[in-house]
Amino acid sequence: MSDRPTSAADVKALVDEGGIRFIRLWFTDILGQLKSFSINAEELDDAFEGGMGFDGSSITGFNAIEESDMIAMPDPTTFRIIPWRPEEQGVARMFCDIQTPEGTPYEGDPRHVLRRAIDRMHAMGFDTFNVGPELEYFLFKDNKGTETLDEGGYFDLTTLDAGSDVRRETVLALEQQGIHVEYSHHEVGPSQHEVDMRYADALKMADDCMTYRITVKEYAMKYGWHATFMPKPLFGENGSGMHTHMSLFKNGSNAFFDADDTYFLSDIGKAFIAGQLRHARELSSIFAQWVNSYKRLVPGYEAPVYVAWSRRNRSALVRVPLYHPGKEKTTRMELRCPDPACNPYLTFAALLQAGLEGIEKGYELPEPMEKNLYHLAPDDRKRLGIEQLPETLGEAIELTAESELVLRTLGEHMFNRYVEIKRQEWEDYRVQVTQWELDRYLPVL
Repeated sequence: MSDRPTSAADVKALVDEGGIRFIRLWFTDILGQLKSFSINAEELDDAFEGGMGFDGSSITGFNAIEESDMIAMPDPTTFRIIPWRPEEQGVARMFCDIQTPEGTPYEGDPRHVLRRAIDRMHAMGFDTFNVGPELEYFLFKDNKGTETLDEGGYFDLTTLDAGSDVRRETVLALEQQGIHVEYSHHEVGPSQHEVDMRYADALKMADDCMTYRITVKEYAMKYGWHATFMPKPLFGENGSGMHTHMSLFKNGSNAFFDADDTYFLSDIGKAFIAGQLRHARELSSIFAQWVNSYKRLVPGYEAPVYVAWSRRNRSALVRVPLYHPGKEKTTRMELRCPDPACNPYLTFAALLQAGLEGIEKGYELPEPMEKNLYHLAPDDRKRLGIEQLPETLGEAIELTAESELVLRTLGEHMFNRYVEIKRQEWEDYRVQVTQWELDRYLPVL
């Protein structure tokens, strides 16, 4: 199963060979929640010919009930056998592109949003947008609370790391699904883990992120535990990030590399980074889309909040890893602010569009900031022109609502629904009376 199928015929041959009985058709809603329905293997011909119909009115961000008919069109290149289901009468999955009954791409489909961004990249002469995200997560004893399994720290390999066996099984399951894993280790926080997938083109990587999240959760559940990608589940500990490495390729060469530049960055690479920096604040509600995301994006932890770039300094929003001779293809930027609970299709689309905007309009990259930005006084940051990411989802979504770039990235239908949903989430949170308020104020006011 290491070779990726490319056609309906390939898929049908693999189904016959593997004795597959059911095919799950996967897609995501506007918030990046995985949706699925199952078809009998005998329905594959119909599925490939005209797609499978479903009611979209119950899917968050999809059409209202009066125009709810949707078609799920399976992508044969994403066929994989699901390793946590029984081998006998097995189960496989395929990601789908969502279409209207007329057979046109549905504008509310996150996969379509990413495809549109990739089309713009191709029109500008680039071949591939490679993405390598590092998704962190926590393992808790159950989903009722945040009781940790260990007190391990970064790279610990002792009895402190209770999750090493489940992590190994998770890696093996990911590899069975065609996902190459480079690293896996215990992270900084207690009971916190990271499994790093090898970079891939953006569409495959967005699919892989969805597969990664469900696989991590399934194998945690097998041990009776709960895995969460919630950005900040533990007060006073590091949150979970999704540091995202990015590069553009053209004619097989890394378009970010320039051997004659001080930083080994081409003008294209610099403009791409400048685009992401300039638009970071208005994109924040996409790559950090939950109320809880902004409990992670606070000064002093590993999550950066200051809009600047650097080569070594991890307090900056963007880091450009140091160049090693002979490794031109690894020249890349690393954006350190996204979290693993985002919708990867929308996030990669927005980041690509921001970078392409920088290239198209010739944005200038400012000088790198190599000092610890957390130690700068607010006046110094202001003097240096260093902005800060929004401090709340409420602030972030209002910046997004004014963004012409996000409107173009998402399209009008999805843009309006996304802003509406996130404004409502912020309002629901804003009016809550929390335990912190009761503990602090009830005895004294």
